Amino acid sequence: MDVARLVMMGQALTSAREEDGRQAFPGRPWMREKGLASGTASNVGLKGIVAGGITGGIEICITYPTEYVKTQLQLDGKSGASKQYKGIFDCVKKTVNNHGFSGLYRGLSVLIYGSIPKSAVRFGSFESVKKQLADADGKLNAQTRLLSGLSAGVCEAIFAVTPMETIKVKFINDQRSSNPKFRGFFHGVSHIVKENGLRGIYQGLTPTIIKQGSNQAIRFFVMESLKEWYKGGDNNKHVPKLVVGAFGAVAGAASVYGNTPIDVIKTRMQGLEAAKYKSSWDCAVQVWKNEGPTAFYKGTIPRLSRVCLDVGITFMIYDSFMEFFNKVWP
Repeated sequence: MDVARLVMMGQALTSAREEDGRQAFPGRPWMREKGLASGTASNVGLKGIVAGGITGGIEICITYPTEYVKTQLQLDGKSGASKQYKGIFDCVKKTVNNHGFSGLYRGLSVLIYGSIPKSAVRFGSFESVKKQLADADGKLNAQTRLLSGLSAGVCEAIFAVTPMETIKVKFINDQRSSNPKFRGFFHGVSHIVKENGLRGIYQGLTPTIIKQGSNQAIRFFVMESLKEWYKGGDNNKHVPKLVVGAFGAVAGAASVYGNTPIDVIKTRMQGLEAAKYKSSWDCAVQVWKNEGPTAFYKGTIPRLSRVCLDVGITFMIYDSFMEFFNKVWP
């Protein structure tokens, strides 16, 4: 009899706790499932950081040569002695002839150091914001998808992308000169900071925030929308990794056509000749006057190929790690 009474008391206590959870967290069902659920909810952002960091390191090793070619073409002048390349294949050919195949990976160390925290911040921020904005069913509407992606892009621009991209562009630009000054990553960074201060690694912050914010807003909006469409309202339906990769490629293409002009301005503002521009706006005006409107889409084709491959691979790897973490990391 005492045992039966204890069981009944335990059931009553459990029911009362579940009711308290429903009242305390009416719009956040993940916060009321069990005693450690609040820790699990906070783990979503941490899982995103870890999975994103691993994804960033793998992805950049695969796609860096296209990034190198894109940057070289954007830094190339319109005509005369400042113009070195006739196009994508000429850039690849001259780079391999002058520096060997490894020349296509010059500056990779800069992106390795930067891509891991960049991807970690991006996905960690997205997962955290998404969790806060999701409805009772854990879904996002069009506005919250855009806002979640925008937040992820702004965070990565401030904390990772701007210093990483500035250093990368200066390294690649330095290799274009007849007498390169940088002997390695740490020597190059110390030289930049010594000459220009911390401002030297935060040049182009505004266009980078605009670029990354719009980039991730577009990418996550397209990706989340396509996945929602594929699932047809069934949250438990599995999306195959190849389908995720295809959706990622579409999301990447949409972002390229949406903000390549911003990317060109950002690259110019982060180059070694950035001092000749008074501001990002002045850079845009000078490019328009001196090189014409088509200059704003220089490097679009190599960027398109890189980004489609990049985003497709990134989402495939990230989804795989998140699935794994959700199984082994409660």
